Amino acid sequence: MRYLKKRRFSTRTAGDDDPLSGVANLFDVGLVFIVGLFLALMTVYHIMDFFSETSEITIMKKNEQGELEIITKKGKEIKIEKVTDKKIGGEEGMRLGTAYQLKDGRMIYVPDENSK
Repeated sequence: MRYLKKRRFSTRTAGDDDPLSGVANLFDVGLVFIVGLFLALMTVYHIMDFFSETSEITIMKKNEQGELEIITKKGKEIKIEKVTDKKIGGEEGMRLGTAYQLKDGRMIYVPDENSK
C-alpha cells in the first residue's frame, strides 16, 4: 500500500536559488522603457516625416561655429546650404522693386518703374 501513495515533488528548481535572476527582469523592463521613450520622441519631433519620400521639410540650424545652415528635403533629394554674411557679387546691382506683406500674410511685389 505504501507504494501507491503519491510522492510529493518539490516545485523549486536549481535556478530559483540565483539571487541575480531578478536583475535580468529589471534589464528587460529597462529595454522596454527605452524603446517606448524613443518612439515617443520620434512622434513628438515628427522624425518619420524626414524618411517619407513625399514630404518636404526645411530645417534651419546653427553649427558649433555659429554658422547658419538650411537643410531642405524634397522627395529623395536633400540639399544643405550654408548662410554667410559675405556679399556675393560685390557692391554692384540695382533695385528691382518693393515687397509688401498684407495683414492676412500674403506677399505683394511691386516692381519699380525704372527697373524695366
